[in-house]
Amino acid sequence: MRRLYSIGIYIAHFVIGLLSLFNSKLKLGVDGRKETFQKLRNSIKPNDKTFWFHCASLGEYEQGLPVFEALKAKYTDYKIVLSFFSPSGYEIRKNTKVADVVVYLPLDTKTNAKRFLDIVNPDYIIFVKYEIWPNFLSEIKRRDLNTILISAVFRTHQSFFKWYGDFMRSSLFAFNHIFTQDKNSKELLKSIRYDNVSVSGDTRFDRVSNQLNINNTVNFIEDFKNNKTCIVLGSTWPEDDKLYIDYINENSAQDLKFVIAPHNIKPNYIQSLKSQLKIKTLCFSEMNNKTLSEAKVFILDTIGYLSKVYSYADIAYVGGAAGNTGLHNILEPAVFGIPILIGKNHEKFPEAKKLIELNGVTSVTNISEFETAINTLVSNKEIREQQGKINKLFIEKNKGAVIQILDYIRI
Repeated sequence: MRRLYSIGIYIAHFVIGLLSLFNSKLKLGVDGRKETFQKLRNSIKPNDKTFWFHCASLGEYEQGLPVFEALKAKYTDYKIVLSFFSPSGYEIRKNTKVADVVVYLPLDTKTNAKRFLDIVNPDYIIFVKYEIWPNFLSEIKRRDLNTILISAVFRTHQSFFKWYGDFMRSSLFAFNHIFTQDKNSKELLKSIRYDNVSVSGDTRFDRVSNQLNINNTVNFIEDFKNNKTCIVLGSTWPEDDKLYIDYINENSAQDLKFVIAPHNIKPNYIQSLKSQLKIKTLCFSEMNNKTLSEAKVFILDTIGYLSKVYSYADIAYVGGAAGNTGLHNILEPAVFGIPILIGKNHEKFPEAKKLIELNGVTSVTNISEFETAINTLVSNKEIREQQGKINKLFIEKNKGAVIQILDYIRI
């Protein structure tokens, strides 16, 4: 099975190379991986003590960041190698201060695994959430390297827990310890006789809690809001747009402000979105401080501000669940104690399920439900505050995963 897998990786490498000629995102990954080994050789010397942190993409990076930052602060004489699989993580965080060198993870071949580990020679390895690469993990296990998986989530449909999953299942045993987000994941691991497992919870709770310890002032949003009720629509996709655009247009007379932070900030998409809005709208890219307070809609066509902008929201809508792209991080607005709306496809997100049960988050399936939920929150400050308190308390009760993980790590 391992040989078939390795052959499949080489075939995938060839196919991705061809497709990259026509896909700019794939090309970023293909070109970036060509530079990985040279970048590592330029940054890591044979006698360096190193941590290796690996994330699939941006979401996993944000999840692991509080652990990465804590280790960087504690072990100041260690160099940190951070790898990504996806361009959406690498391209945004390639200059992060948490790492000494940021690279693309090479494709999962035996040769690449040996070359990578020969250069990095990590004293400790931390993978985040879903990252299971059999050839890398096999080589890690052969070298008996200290390796943990954090914020892991497992489900019954995954191959690890099927009769045919022995190959992938064996990869899990390369980890010295696995920290899961929930008890169900722990029990699934126990069912395959993996016993070095702890339920630490989700490190994202620690990540978003840290947001309260920094200055969240965004002057242009403060000017735009102008003390009005503000609805922030974060990480939205076209399917989300269909829910809220009519509401914005039909409620232009109300004393409301709307901040839209689309997931896609390419100019053609932003222009299309703006053209659908029939009230005064400004974009970050065309910002004029003199007219900010007069606008009703502000489109955040840039990155890096959303987590702070949520602090100005009276109500938040978090995108991704209206379609099938995946719900974005609802914990970011929750930490500020505000009510949250999301779309209908949230089954794979336990924090969403729990907060819906607690009545801090409302799931809407269509335009009518969106309008009803928003109108209730806009017109009733008491309900807004009640739901917001539920969300804030949920964050406070669930943080602490970082402490458990750091307590385990011994170097």
